[in-house]
Amino acid sequence: MKDLLTKINNIATQKFAAQYAEARAQKLYKTMITLKEGRVEAAKQGIENGVALRVLVNGAWGFASVGSLNSEILTSAVADACKMAKTASAKLKTPIKLAQVKAVTDKVELKPRKNPSEISMEDKIKTASEINRTALGFDRRIKSCTIDYLDLTGTSFFVNSDGTRIEQDKLYVWSRITSSARSEGIFTYSREEIGSTAGYEIFDQQTPEALGEKVAKRAIQQLNAKSPKGGKFPVVLGPNVVGVFVHEAFGHLAEADLALSGGVLASNFGKKIGSELVTFYDDGTIEGSFGSFKYDDEGVPSHKTLLIKDGVVAGLMHNRETAQKFKAEPTGNARAEDFRVEPIIRMRCTYMSPRDRSFEELIEEVKAGYFFKSFRGGQANLDGTFQVGIQEGYEIVNGEVGEPVRNASISGNTLETLHKVDAVGKDFQLDPGRCGKGQTAFICDGGPHIKVSEVVVGGSA
Repeated sequence: MKDLLTKINNIATQKFAAQYAEARAQKLYKTMITLKEGRVEAAKQGIENGVALRVLVNGAWGFASVGSLNSEILTSAVADACKMAKTASAKLKTPIKLAQVKAVTDKVELKPRKNPSEISMEDKIKTASEINRTALGFDRRIKSCTIDYLDLTGTSFFVNSDGTRIEQDKLYVWSRITSSARSEGIFTYSREEIGSTAGYEIFDQQTPEALGEKVAKRAIQQLNAKSPKGGKFPVVLGPNVVGVFVHEAFGHLAEADLALSGGVLASNFGKKIGSELVTFYDDGTIEGSFGSFKYDDEGVPSHKTLLIKDGVVAGLMHNRETAQKFKAEPTGNARAEDFRVEPIIRMRCTYMSPRDRSFEELIEEVKAGYFFKSFRGGQANLDGTFQVGIQEGYEIVNGEVGEPVRNASISGNTLETLHKVDAVGKDFQLDPGRCGKGQTAFICDGGPHIKVSEVVVGGSA
């Protein structure tokens, strides 16, 4: 395979005068299952083979992808990509340049204890059915339960004209469980995601019964909750909420392509934008995490990237193109969903670093506020404004966790909120997720429990 990809790159550089060429191939096996109220709504298995070709001609990108490993088809596709780049270069004001990286030759093999490709479809459906059965049987007020399951295994190949040749195993196991409850006109919703790059043994660590019970219990608990009082309050945020805040409210702003598009971090590099308790990383090297890998889709080694150090903006996430523009090192954040699309800058495992406070110490400092444990959804804008919905939250009264609240949210400006982080826990937790940015990427986020002195809480007047 690597020899074939090298041949195609040589055609681009020798016949069409490309300054740079890369070929990224995949041989992947995918399983997808959806269960709803105990019924199998979808069960699919398939092989996805294909090649992505990207070339730089006269300072402009050209791209082509084909679902074939045939040499003649690839030769035609790379010719098309080169012609596309040459046409685009005529309208380009500033030629694209790439940061230099060391050429790599490597083979990355994964050896999971339970390889999902060796687990039968029947056993995978049985696992999902056990989650479903546990959730639906937890309480008569549970009205629905849906399980989505996905696994992806196989090998990717990356070869470029700089001499890099990488063969890298891929393995992802992911599931999302959602459940709803209804009683006396009140409707509640609960969601949980699990994901791993280690193997199918994730269902030994988080059993189907435990997952089903966790999702159902949260939905039932919310039936007896009340709406929070709207306004500005001190809050304690759990690692699950901290993670989505780091990802949505800050992480996207720290992607160099969005920073170049007018994000607020472009003008704040090296400046203090948060309290000295705030340190953020994006790390692709955490073994088993849902955002980890050894090499990105430009053949750049993944590593731990410092984004904020003690409240000061310290770095951005880069691909080779933005690294050149910022005179920085590529960070290994170029990722493509599959062979059909070009790699773009994506997060990997983004988190806040822990400090030294216990959960009890964070809570006892709050006289009247909220503890938000789990998020429902989140979004942020390039101007730094954000909103995060909460699916599990509680009152804090005189330093103690009180009654549950439902339909809560927090919102505000990222930079203002980071300045109001006044205590950070010593615990640490990561949660898996999927991020959309035109493409879907598997990611992780998290951190410790933290206390924010004031944030806008959405609720009743």
